[in-house]
Amino acid sequence: MTAFSTLPLDPALVRALDALGHTAMTPVQAAALPEVLAGHDVIAEARTGSGKTIAFGLGVVARIDTSASHVQALVLCPTRELADQVSRELRALARFLPNLKLLTLCGGIPLRPQLASLVHAPHVVVGTPGRIEELVENGVLALGEVRVLVLDEADRMLDMGFQPPIERIAALTPAGRQTLLFSATLPEAVRASSRALQRTPVELIIRAEDADDDIVEAFIEIDPARRFDACERVLLAEAAPSTLVFCNMRREVDDLAEGLARRGFAALPLHGDLDQRVREETLVRFANRSCSVLVATDVAARGLDIEDLPLVLNWELASDADVHRHRVGRTGRAGRSGRAVSLVAPAEMARAHALEARCGRALPWIDLPRPAPSARAAPAQMQTLRIDAGRQDKLRPGDILGALTGTAGLAGDVVGRITIFPTRSYVGIRREQAKQALERLRSGGIKGRRLRVQAI
Repeated sequence: MTAFSTLPLDPALVRALDALGHTAMTPVQAAALPEVLAGHDVIAEARTGSGKTIAFGLGVVARIDTSASHVQALVLCPTRELADQVSRELRALARFLPNLKLLTLCGGIPLRPQLASLVHAPHVVVGTPGRIEELVENGVLALGEVRVLVLDEADRMLDMGFQPPIERIAALTPAGRQTLLFSATLPEAVRASSRALQRTPVELIIRAEDADDDIVEAFIEIDPARRFDACERVLLAEAAPSTLVFCNMRREVDDLAEGLARRGFAALPLHGDLDQRVREETLVRFANRSCSVLVATDVAARGLDIEDLPLVLNWELASDADVHRHRVGRTGRAGRSGRAVSLVAPAEMARAHALEARCGRALPWIDLPRPAPSARAAPAQMQTLRIDAGRQDKLRPGDILGALTGTAGLAGDVVGRITIFPTRSYVGIRREQAKQALERLRSGGIKGRRLRVQAI
C-alpha cells in the first residue's frame, strides 16, 4: 500500500488525513492522486466505495486560493444525497484550511436560502446540474474562474438525462480548467462526454473484479408469489445489523418497508417521492443504525455513506448488469467483507443470463435458507435523537458529545454517530440508554442552552 505521505500535499491536508485515520491510499487514490495533483485531466472507472471522493477531493481543495473570493471548483453529482456526502468529505479534508467556503447547492429544497448564501461567493460548490444551471441563469452563480470541474458518478448523471445541462454548465467555465470524470462504469455515452469536455485525459481503470474480492454473492431462485416470505427468510438467516434492500419500483419500496415493519423489522423506505427532510433523516437513521433495514430505489441510494454495510439484498434483479454492480458495490467497502443476495423469479432468468455474460462466470446459486424456528427480527441497535439546532447555531459534534457524557452522565461508548445540518442535528444512542439521554438533554441542555430534543 502507498502512503499519503508520499504525495506533495499541504501540511494542513496531511493533518486532516491523519485526523480522519487515512494513512494508506486505496487503489483508485494511488492511481489518480498523482495525476490529479499534477493538474492533468483524469477519467477513472472505479466502483462505489473505492475511495474516489478523496481521489478527486484532495485535488479540489489543494488548488483553492482562499484569498480569492470566487468559485474555483465545481463538483457535479447526480443526486442531493450524493452531493451532501461529497460535501461532508470535502469539508473534512479542508477542516484545517482557514477560511475555505464550501456550499452545497441542490434542487428539492427552497431556492431563497441558497440565493442568500451566494451573496458572498464560495470557493467550492457541490451540487446537482439542474440547480446549478438555475442559479447561473438567475445571475447569482458565476463560473468564469473555475479551476477544477468534477463529474462524480458520471454514468448515473447521463442515465438521468443530465448531459445537456452538464454541457451548458461546462461551457461557462474556462477552457483551460482541469476536468475530472469519475464513474462506476465507462459506457460509450460517458466516453463521448469525456471527449467533449476533457483534454487528453489520463484514463484509469480500477477493475471491479479486483475490488470485489471481499464481496460474496449468492442468487436464489424463488416462487414470485412468495417473494416476501423469501426476503424475510434471508433477513432472518443473515441477521445482519444493517441491510440495504433494492427494489426497482417506488411502490415496491413502500409496500416492502411497510410489510417488514409489521413483521418487527426496523425498516424504512427511501425513494424520490419522499420529502427531502424525511429522506435526510432516513439516511441518518440508517447510517447510525437506528434503522436496520433500508428499502430503497437505485437513485435514492446513490448518496449513501455507509462504510460498514454487511448485506445487500436485491428484492428482484436489476434490469441492467451495470446497475447490479452498483448495488453490490454498496457492501464490502473500505476493505471490509460483505454479502449480496439476489432473489430471482423464473421471469427474471434472462436478466440473470445477461449478468452472467457480463461477469464472464457462472452465477453462484444457493437454496433459500431456513432460519431457526425461534428466529425473530431484532430491534435496531441504536435510537436517534433529533436536536433542533445545527451549524447555523454554532453547534458542533463535540458540544453534543460533551453534553451527553457530561451533564447527561452517559458513557462515551453508548454515543454513536453525530450528524450536523445547518438547522438540525442528530445523534445515535444505544437503544437501552436513549430514554435517559433524551430526558437529561431536555433538562440539562447543551452548552447551557435549552434546546428542543426529540426521539425519532
